[in-house]
Amino acid sequence: MVEITNVTKRFYSLTAINNVSLQIPRGGVVGLLGPNGAGKTTLLKLIAGLLNPDSGRIRPTTRYWPAIGYKPERLLFPNQLRVSQYLEIVAGLSDVTRIDAEKAVFEALARVSLLEAAGKKIKDCSKGMRQRLGLAQVLIGDPPLLLLDEPANGLDPEGQADIHRCIQELHAGGKTILMSSHQLPEVTEVCTHLVILNEGQVYYQNSMVDALTVRPHTIVHTDQDLAPLRERLQALHPDIQVEANTVILRNEAMALRREVLTAVLQAGLDVIHVAQRNVTLAEIYAEAVQ
Repeated sequence: MVEITNVTKRFYSLTAINNVSLQIPRGGVVGLLGPNGAGKTTLLKLIAGLLNPDSGRIRPTTRYWPAIGYKPERLLFPNQLRVSQYLEIVAGLSDVTRIDAEKAVFEALARVSLLEAAGKKIKDCSKGMRQRLGLAQVLIGDPPLLLLDEPANGLDPEGQADIHRCIQELHAGGKTILMSSHQLPEVTEVCTHLVILNEGQVYYQNSMVDALTVRPHTIVHTDQDLAPLRERLQALHPDIQVEANTVILRNEAMALRREVLTAVLQAGLDVIHVAQRNVTLAEIYAEAVQ
């Protein structure tokens, strides 16, 4: 849906985005991960058109730009207005006709489970309700592309789960979503694609399925320290790693599991547990931001 090519954005001497290239696929949910200052918010603002790049290009993959709904991280609302009143104003600013505004507000509130709070003053809304109101706001006008900056930031686990359900339902309804986050479980749960930014650069990007199925490895846990066997085990293959009472077999070394187990048992050690697993998102993230 959107293609970003060699985009750089500077603020005086600070390079917030440095030669970034990536694609936002139609119908996908792309998770932007990265530490504070990585450039996530700046990238969202560039795509939304709130900032202009110093170099590079941001363009739609079709002929025309899609309508965009943007939710900033910090939500500032007119607290004296009621929820429905505020969304009616948003509808007017979004060129939704007066005739269609009531329907648009109703549908937006329904999609984020806020219908019961339509008549409530915003100042009396909880933080979770305000986050859902922020989602309802970007849905006015039914834009196909949603940019969500930390949509579950500061919420308790129940509130986070509510926001995640909203995002999953929007995805199922055909929306394309780019969302920034600090939370690995959130990205794992709702995103179809992963991009990790650090110091303004893309350090990793992949589909979530591929990211979590790469680099399979076998782990063998024993009841004693394997230091006396370290040289013998590592001599079997360079992709065998020995740490305390754990042996890790990666890549082609996984085929040597039988030999490793035989060596361990012959040395008089007991095997406590053997497991095959893939790399975790936490491991991918740690490698990218180091």
